[in-house]
Amino acid sequence: MNYKIRGYKPEKLFHCFEEISAIPRGSGNEKAISDYLVRFAEERGLEVYQDDSFNVLIRKNACGGAVSKTPVMLQGHLDMVCDSLAGTEHDFEKEGINLVLNDGVLSADGTTLGADNGAAVALMMAVLDDDSLTHPPLECVFTTEEEIGLNGASAFDKSKIHSRILINLDSEDEGVATVSCAGGMRIDLTRRVTRVNASGMVLRLEVSGLMGGHSGMDINKERQNADLIMARMAEALIEKTGAGLVSLCGGTKDNAIPRECEAVLLCENAEEAEAARKEAVKFAEVLTEELRPYEPGIVIKIDTEERQEVSVLSKEDAKALTGALRLIPNGVLRADYKPGGFVIASVNLGIVRTEEDRIVIASAPRSSVASLQEDTKNRFKTLAGTFGFEIGFRGEYPGWSYQENSLIRRVFQESYRGLFQEELKIEEIHAGLECGLFVDALPGMDAISVGPTIKNVHTPDEEMPLDSMERFWLLLEDVLRQLGNMDNGNPCEIID
Repeated sequence: MNYKIRGYKPEKLFHCFEEISAIPRGSGNEKAISDYLVRFAEERGLEVYQDDSFNVLIRKNACGGAVSKTPVMLQGHLDMVCDSLAGTEHDFEKEGINLVLNDGVLSADGTTLGADNGAAVALMMAVLDDDSLTHPPLECVFTTEEEIGLNGASAFDKSKIHSRILINLDSEDEGVATVSCAGGMRIDLTRRVTRVNASGMVLRLEVSGLMGGHSGMDINKERQNADLIMARMAEALIEKTGAGLVSLCGGTKDNAIPRECEAVLLCENAEEAEAARKEAVKFAEVLTEELRPYEPGIVIKIDTEERQEVSVLSKEDAKALTGALRLIPNGVLRADYKPGGFVIASVNLGIVRTEEDRIVIASAPRSSVASLQEDTKNRFKTLAGTFGFEIGFRGEYPGWSYQENSLIRRVFQESYRGLFQEELKIEEIHAGLECGLFVDALPGMDAISVGPTIKNVHTPDEEMPLDSMERFWLLLEDVLRQLGNMDNGNPCEIID
């Protein structure tokens, strides 16, 4: 393979990242990368297990003179969010990621990079491939379909795990360790619709240029939702002009804040289309002025097209769609009043899609408080009943609570302090992590989530500074050395 990343250490770590980036691994399409890891383990004589969900467990014996016999679990997910810029042609089912390296920062050409969580996969592969390291027995777990509901981790047989220390590698801020997370789920609203064929002038509306972002980590940053902007605009135009609604589609993932949305309206004749266009332009100017402080890159495009015949939603169905979108819970629902304003409960409206015979709305609620999550479910039930939608719940997963006494947290803190003469920041997050599933299933599991810096995850602006990956490797290497030098994992003995 002709590697693009050169001059960074250890070389094998970055080679591993390039190798897995060449393999398509969107959520639900992980068989190829899973099989690749099985071959990787077999070629090195390592014990490997692959389940029906294509999760992979690779075991490696203690190495480098380690005295600890207590295994440690390293864990990350194989899948990535597949998103691209408008106009970028990329087949995520068949094509790998086209990596771009600029001034020490790795990104992708018009698509998501997949460092979330390809960084974890590469880190575990590099550890497994390096017999010069000192570490205790390792259980490296590579899970699937994390980005669409932690499905792989949910399906994985936890009885195969012997470790009671878990290092999850799915965090994205160097120098920060996560020690608890929110639980979450997916909520789907669907409604059967009636369409009628009609002829007229088409008015096409597009919202683009928004920042988007992660539905957990970025939900409190006032990043605007393209689907909600479009619903506001479409509702106003339908009420003022009497135009019919042909389609309204935006968002690609329920756990990503939508950056783009398109709606198509139908007007009876050229005069009505021109009046609607002028009204749309005025409304777009108001919205742009209002939202520019939060979304400096916002673009609202308005086009009229030649007379054509299209299939239009009934007025009742169109009103149900815009009404539901105008009232749907979205954004921060509850935050801690203390300084920092930690988010306790939120919802992300991720996908709106008008198909030929139905409307689909997908949202991702999160909360660290079970009663608030239940309240969110009830609010959605009320919304569904009010606007004639069917409701479905899927992918519910538990949160992960803070542990007062944590060996792995203390080891990371001491190692970070010794390597970089700085204090490791400890935080609780609103995003969901697979830690919750393993901690919930394995009593006594002591967990932490860490990782190198990765910016703008779940968007085509995703990037990873390679020097951060280098520093994180030094930290992980040192932590594993300390754990390996503990006498049977005795939490009182850390050997420098």
